[in-house]
Amino acid sequence: MKDLGIGIIGTGSITGKHLEAIATLDHAKVLALHNPKLESAQKAAVTFGLPVYSDLEEFLALPGLDIVCVCTPSGLHLEPALAAARAGKHVVVEKPLEINLSRVDQLVSACEDNGVRLEVIFQNRFSPDYLKLKEAVERGEFGRLLMGNAYINWFRTPEYYSQSIWKGTLEGDGGGAFINQGIHTLDLLLDIMGDVKSVFGKVKTALYPIEGEDLGAAMVTFKNGAIGNITAATSLYPGYPERLEIYGTEGSAILEAGKIVAWNIKGKESLVSSKDTSSSGASDPTAIGSELHAAQWSRFLEAIQNDSPNLVNGKEGRKSVELIRAIYKSSELNQELFFPFEDS
Repeated sequence: MKDLGIGIIGTGSITGKHLEAIATLDHAKVLALHNPKLESAQKAAVTFGLPVYSDLEEFLALPGLDIVCVCTPSGLHLEPALAAARAGKHVVVEKPLEINLSRVDQLVSACEDNGVRLEVIFQNRFSPDYLKLKEAVERGEFGRLLMGNAYINWFRTPEYYSQSIWKGTLEGDGGGAFINQGIHTLDLLLDIMGDVKSVFGKVKTALYPIEGEDLGAAMVTFKNGAIGNITAATSLYPGYPERLEIYGTEGSAILEAGKIVAWNIKGKESLVSSKDTSSSGASDPTAIGSELHAAQWSRFLEAIQNDSPNLVNGKEGRKSVELIRAIYKSSELNQELFFPFEDS
């Protein structure tokens, strides 16, 4: 089996999670990092103990480079990812895929046109308890789905925004609590409940002096007839573990911080994990581990090696951006919006 060479664009904190994850895997090695600022590149080389290039073309021309992982701020995903795709490299992008649908579609098309794979990091899809839930739903154990709810009622200190040049900005972050913090749980909700028919949303900036929202809610109608409620925030002290609730005609289940905390199916024994919320980023964005990143990387590498479909591709990654952009637009217009939704 061929060893695959990986390069990472961006040298922020999330890069460390990817390095930890990839280090646990066979047949994969991180060759180098890229940061366009020379001084930052030099500092990162010391921090991570890897070559760090400031010239993107030189970075993409590295011998043995097969995959490029983009870990820049959300609104800066497109350009380096396009360059990587055009250089014939498979592309892995941290969530969200991009900050609006036009930029998402450009990237999806570029990867398709250049015959390379596109994977979006939604590592929570690989949580063992989430997989139990999804498999049970697919087997019909919960019956016909009636409701799916996602609650991301988190808290961030003022410094989280004031010490960053891009978080909470429309250009760098694409918004606030929905597109940055909430998107992981929204992705799980869509993965379980299926396509959206319509949404009515309301977002506001309630606590912090940022461009994006720090508080929001939405009501969703799914194409299968089910409905759902979503809340997302970074202003709700002290911050509570993210929560996914699934209700069907035959039972229900609740996940908190990726752990099953309620599981009730008619006529069957309850299945509940220990309520360990240590992996939630409810009040600390650095609290997440790297194990689920490793699981997603392992699955992606396996797909490349076996020439099989990768799970969280560009079309999958587009769905949560479409929903969030529709929530923003619905709030702006104060009306229910129907899908498919396109940015105006």
